[in-house]
Amino acid sequence: MSEHQVVDAVSAENVRKHVEYVCEHIPSRLAGSENARRMAEYNAAALRAVGVEATVHDTPGLVSFPRPGKLQVLEPELLSIEAFTSGHSLKTPPGGVSGELVYVGSGGVRDFAGKDVADKLVLCEISYSPARMEKQRLAALNGAIGAVMMNWGNPGDTALPFGSIKPAWGNPTAETVRDEMPRMPSVGVARASGLRLKAMCERGSTRVKIETDVENGWRPIQVTVGEIKSPVSEDFILVGGHQDSWYGPAATDNAAGNAVMVELARVFNAQRQYLRRGIVFGFWGAHETGTMVGSSWFADSNWDRLRKHALAYVLFDQPACTGTTRWLTTSNLEMRRFHQEIERSYLAVPSDWKPQKKGGDASFFGLGVPMMYGMGAFTEAQLHATADANLGWWHHSLECTLDKVDFQWMQTHLRVYAAWLWELCAAIVLPFEFTAVAEQFAARLEELSAKPGVSCLGLAEVGKRARELEVLVKKLDARVSAWRERYRAGDPDSGHAAAMINACLKRLSNILIPIQSTVKGVYGHDPYGFTPQLSVIPCLYDVERFSGLAEQSEERHMLATHLLRQRNRVADAIAQACETAERLLEQVPAPGRG
Repeated sequence: MSEHQVVDAVSAENVRKHVEYVCEHIPSRLAGSENARRMAEYNAAALRAVGVEATVHDTPGLVSFPRPGKLQVLEPELLSIEAFTSGHSLKTPPGGVSGELVYVGSGGVRDFAGKDVADKLVLCEISYSPARMEKQRLAALNGAIGAVMMNWGNPGDTALPFGSIKPAWGNPTAETVRDEMPRMPSVGVARASGLRLKAMCERGSTRVKIETDVENGWRPIQVTVGEIKSPVSEDFILVGGHQDSWYGPAATDNAAGNAVMVELARVFNAQRQYLRRGIVFGFWGAHETGTMVGSSWFADSNWDRLRKHALAYVLFDQPACTGTTRWLTTSNLEMRRFHQEIERSYLAVPSDWKPQKKGGDASFFGLGVPMMYGMGAFTEAQLHATADANLGWWHHSLECTLDKVDFQWMQTHLRVYAAWLWELCAAIVLPFEFTAVAEQFAARLEELSAKPGVSCLGLAEVGKRARELEVLVKKLDARVSAWRERYRAGDPDSGHAAAMINACLKRLSNILIPIQSTVKGVYGHDPYGFTPQLSVIPCLYDVERFSGLAEQSEERHMLATHLLRQRNRVADAIAQACETAERLLEQVPAPGRG
């Protein structure tokens, strides 16, 4: 069996049939609703129809059912503007919440600099820089009492945006209820309305009143799980995508992604006898109105198995959006070479790459499972014209209809996806490389250690150790590459070397990803869209702030304690990675030696 045979077997027409059915018969799939349950059962039945075992799991989830809200301009003129309550918004008291409205751009950290928003409402752009949840969190930290979120899109667009503002990732704990739940009421408005409000703010003092209408509470949510077992290994690739949606058909988000998963299940189940690793399909619930409840529940509830056997995670969410003419894949660095080689083989359009951040259903970073997510992308000109609507101007609105899926483009998506998954499941040696990962660690640590006043943190020493890791993994990557080529050439080796190599590569990801990509690390989840995640080694994000603090200030003393502990986490991870690489180099000689 070859990659090309698998790639040639996928059918966008099959995907179309699923998407058409879901959009017509199961719209508005909000987690905790009857239609969300119907969608979970539909996906399970679709998997069973192609021969894949499937189970629907029920678990409690804290979800939200927002409804239309109200926004009134009080000054400089009286005006009513159509609005929709944000998911997990606070309820306004009788009479609403009123105050001066301040425009804060994208609502990121720098956007609040020099602006007094205390006891005021903020007007911000809906974008993913940062996500809505982080906009709300930052607004609350700066003393705001309410938020108005302006939709993206073309200047005249009238689509009302849906979306949650709950930062807490997954179901909350006592700690995250205290520290990471929304602190204010929030509404979304159309792009055209938001630009009108922005113009008012720019001309002078603008006062508004908002009223919210929302039901937040615990409901049963569903996670559908299917599995294709490998005949030779308990290891598996995790394939995931959310099955809940906002109001309306939600064709791209994420009926299309679910249909892709079912089609890949059909094709790969027919070739299961050739798989060296199995595939677990996770259709997550409460992604939208719970903030990743389903995928984080799956991670927590299947920890031991995931820790031992999960080798990679491939996410499918909003593939083949109409109007996209480029390709973008986000991934952990160790996966970049492998998927870009495949993309060069199957794509006739420009292809870009970005590092994978903890967004979407990236609930497996604590476990250190490397992740990838790719699909058609808009051009820079298109993004500029639509206020960075990278998921389409219709995203999270009633306009997310069937015509927003390009099924001709979908066929190319499926071919790329099948090739990715075939390599991950069938290659004798996993297609991961770590030189770029070590280089990234070393460069970031050297950048931080060069800042004034931070020598007491001992970052330079950790940076030197990261350079030692870089030397080791360069040797490791070369050794692994030689074995990979030997196996591709059909060498009849018993596979003993491959087993040790794969265990080493898996272990390196397990060690490094929680440090590379999270603040909380292995056993917790950072708030959704958390600003430090924009940096490499986000647990050291505050080193720059530390550098600027007065030498004997209490704030500096307390931050030093925190950063020393984070430094030690990083040092331990790098030391463990060095030991892992050294062990493999000792145990597995170059092919033809030893």
